[in-house]
Amino acid sequence: RYPTVATLAPHMHEVSRRVDQGEVSGETTLSPIQHWFFAQEQVDAHHFNQAVMLHREQGFDESALRQALDKLTAHHDALRMVFSKTEQGYEAWNRGVQEGELYHLDVVDFTNLTDEAMLSAAMEAKASEIQSSIQLHEGPLLKAGLFHCADGDHLLMTIHHLVVDGGSWRILFEDLAVAYEQAIHAEVLQLPDKTDSFRFWSQELFKYAHSAAMDSEYAYWEQWNAAALADQVRLPEDQAEAEPFILADTDTVVFQLTEEETEKLLKQAHRAYNTEVNDLLLTALGMTLYTWTGHERSLIHLEGHGRENILPDTDISRTVGWFTSPYPILLDIGCDRALSEHIKQVKECLRQIPNKGMGYGIWRYWSESGQAVGQHQAFAEPQVSFNYLGQLDQDLQNSDIRMSPYSMGSVVSDRTKMKYALDVSGIVTNGILELDIRYNGKAFRKDTVQMLADLLKSNLLEVIEHCATREQAELTPSDVLFKGLTLEQFDTIKEQTKTVGELENVYPLTPMQKGMLFHNLMNAETGVYFEQATFDLEGHF
Repeated sequence: RYPTVATLAPHMHEVSRRVDQGEVSGETTLSPIQHWFFAQEQVDAHHFNQAVMLHREQGFDESALRQALDKLTAHHDALRMVFSKTEQGYEAWNRGVQEGELYHLDVVDFTNLTDEAMLSAAMEAKASEIQSSIQLHEGPLLKAGLFHCADGDHLLMTIHHLVVDGGSWRILFEDLAVAYEQAIHAEVLQLPDKTDSFRFWSQELFKYAHSAAMDSEYAYWEQWNAAALADQVRLPEDQAEAEPFILADTDTVVFQLTEEETEKLLKQAHRAYNTEVNDLLLTALGMTLYTWTGHERSLIHLEGHGRENILPDTDISRTVGWFTSPYPILLDIGCDRALSEHIKQVKECLRQIPNKGMGYGIWRYWSESGQAVGQHQAFAEPQVSFNYLGQLDQDLQNSDIRMSPYSMGSVVSDRTKMKYALDVSGIVTNGILELDIRYNGKAFRKDTVQMLADLLKSNLLEVIEHCATREQAELTPSDVLFKGLTLEQFDTIKEQTKTVGELENVYPLTPMQKGMLFHNLMNAETGVYFEQATFDLEGHF
């Protein structure tokens, strides 16, 4: 409408919105993931945390640490949230800074414990005690333990999962390190400006959920759910186990890559097909499940970080809270294909999901159509969960605080009801990828899961080696501007154009090109294309 700078300029306005830096308090809308949590009706809902154990060789100054934690809980408003059960379900309240204890810090002196086994057991017992003591209805939801030991101080930080996620920890690590250094040097504690509060974001997301923008996503997830229900196949269990199982029934098999193999995965392997780490890990998992079950498609639960940019006027880049967006996928690995085809198939399967799955929870818990589905039919529920947490220790690199080798106790209650028969999670610490498979011990023998772990590791190494040694990068349909191509159509285009060089992009036709193509198809006998232009000339020849 305004194709020149001069005509466009009057319609421009400077972005003057600045997020309010005051404290946030009051009633807060439950987000879809918080709805999901309360729908589980856990016996020990208060004991479902995320935690870290940090170590500082020089020890922590207790006064400076308390100042830093004061600043952290005053600055990040969601850390002051509490949750209470009402007749209508659960509701959330964001407490003000003066409404009760901001955090709780236990200080314990273990310096006289020289026996390593006794020290380890004592720290684990105290950590578990702290972990299980959080109260949802009165708070605080952040508790810490400072353990003085012969090798320095170990700091346990545990936060109820309802107000924190993986992305939040990165912000908290950075802010804790900065605030602590400022406190040590007796400086004014100053953290980067707040971005939009979790309270504001959940209110805006609720409005967005009931706007026309979500209609196509609701339709997508309804159709997906119907297709997944028709395609659902149970895993081949060693012993049939109908009963629900709890965390105490589970066991874990763990394996690691070497530093060199991890480096290849993180720094080299993505170049071959323009992939993300998740694409390659899921390819290896899909291949493993196909070998084990014989089914080309596997129903898998994934977790997105939930911070997709779908609310244009909202900034949550430095906001702490539980934003995670869990969603299911039908991972189609395809049979009898080359390894390159598996990788491309998985990548394209993931790229087709709108907004990286963020709409699934909104559809299921907030929309009328999702609630109607829940009343009339089941939701497709995966038995396998996968979550790659990334490189968590990167955020401590500029500080003298490190990850502690000691146990942080029971992060989650042993009585927690589990949803996934196999729960695969990966994390990179100290430059090494570690993958854990937590499994239902009532349904699977350890040797079965060990076999799966060995197969997963060998498939992953094969994928990494294949990608790292490929000299030529290869595009797939999601890399080009023209959307909606299948892998087969894309291969056809590559084949048709290979004589003129390597394919760099595929564009949709412009209106003019559409017209030219139309005339060519209508009258293919002639190469003539008639075009006329009329113009007024002012002045003289």
